[in-house]
Amino acid sequence: MPETISPPRAAAVPPTEHHVFRSRRSGVPRLRTYFPELWARREFVYELARCTLRGQNYTNVFGQLWLVLNPLLMGLVYFVLADILSNGQHPPNYFSMLLAGLFVYTFFASMLSQSAGSIIGSSRLILNSRLPRMVLPITQMVIAFMRFLPCMLVFLVVHQLQHLHWGVAALYAIPAFLEVLVFGAGLGLICATLQVYFRDFSNFLPYVTRIWMFMSPVLWELQTQLDKHDLKAHVIAVNPLAPMIGSWGDALVYNLRPETSWLLEGAGWAVAALVVGTLVFIRREREFSVRL
Repeated sequence: MPETISPPRAAAVPPTEHHVFRSRRSGVPRLRTYFPELWARREFVYELARCTLRGQNYTNVFGQLWLVLNPLLMGLVYFVLADILSNGQHPPNYFSMLLAGLFVYTFFASMLSQSAGSIIGSSRLILNSRLPRMVLPITQMVIAFMRFLPCMLVFLVVHQLQHLHWGVAALYAIPAFLEVLVFGAGLGLICATLQVYFRDFSNFLPYVTRIWMFMSPVLWELQTQLDKHDLKAHVIAVNPLAPMIGSWGDALVYNLRPETSWLLEGAGWAVAALVVGTLVFIRREREFSVRL
């Protein structure tokens, strides 16, 4: 009988693999592991901040000189503006008061603006590495603080030229500054989150911070405005920055113990902003890599 040859069987084709990339379920990660991982990267934060400043030419002579000249020129500009608006009628040692308020507010505004672009500007780092995303806005806050330090050198020189003296009451400037720092950190985390979802947020933010500055005790004294009991005084009373910067100026410039209510109110705003900002950021950071 002739041998029957069966046709060759087709080779089995493996099933086609499909990869679907989705964002992980949103929610708050385990804080017991998240914050230790964040703390373990503190050296990375410092080195990244230092390298960023070096890339912006702040390590050469002219870059360091500009860190000093820029705040001084900015203070002179606002002094001329305030002099025109007030017809030359200023409180004693007004220039020192102006520099103190202007420098600390510029530090606060820089924390917000630089934190807002921290996630969008580091998309490659987010997509190619595993790290707590909060490292990025914190790095920008460290950069803002490094730029703030030369401003205080300018203030110290002006303070000595106006023959002002410090006492024990000047130490109250430390908790006032910490309140501004914590409050700015909380809002900075919120700004970083909003920038991921709304790309035009960075264009809107400078107008908010500029208006906020004129409603804060930078160009004027807090207690003087509160004593007027008009509409502006009521608006200032609900401004979270008002008690913080008011306490900062009274302690640092006039060596006065600020009102206890100002310090307590500022501390309340600062803690609330930090808690809300932290929860908002870590709850949404799992979606950042998908939305970039």
